[in-house]
Amino acid sequence: MTYLHFKALHIIFVVSWFAGLFYMPRLFVYHTEARDKTEAERQVLFAQFSKMEKLLWNAIMTPACWLTIIFGSIMLYITPSWLNQDWMQLKLLFVAGLLAYHFYTRKILLELRRGIFRFSSFQLRLFNEIATIFLFSIVFLVVLKNTVDWLWGVLGLVIFAVLMMTAVRIVKRIREK
Repeated sequence: MTYLHFKALHIIFVVSWFAGLFYMPRLFVYHTEARDKTEAERQVLFAQFSKMEKLLWNAIMTPACWLTIIFGSIMLYITPSWLNQDWMQLKLLFVAGLLAYHFYTRKILLELRRGIFRFSSFQLRLFNEIATIFLFSIVFLVVLKNTVDWLWGVLGLVIFAVLMMTAVRIVKRIREK
């Protein structure tokens, strides 16, 4: 296989991993909101959301995470000089943060299975946006391959994050009315 084959596989599994990272917190929101239903509805919804969360974690997120790391590592093995570049070091720092986010998502998943609801649906909606911030950061770093240009991207990212949080709050107020 050539470098481009590994790059294509890396991108495919990054997309799959992020699909799970975006969808899982959304399931957490619905799982949390199901507490407000009648007992009969709640039992059915909890069982369904638990099943969906387990399948998403085991069949999509975890395999995609590991395959992303494997193919990314192979690319670094093929091109070790990238490890000396600032943009790659920063990207790897964001990947480490993304892994922390991934495993924190697992922690929330296990708590919900045990009936522990530490976060409101609003807080989980905000938590859901963290993956978006990682995605923007990593993609801009990889495409621009420049940490100076990336600083402008961070400014845009901060503005984007503020707009996203504002939008979530507006939607929350509309739902409450």
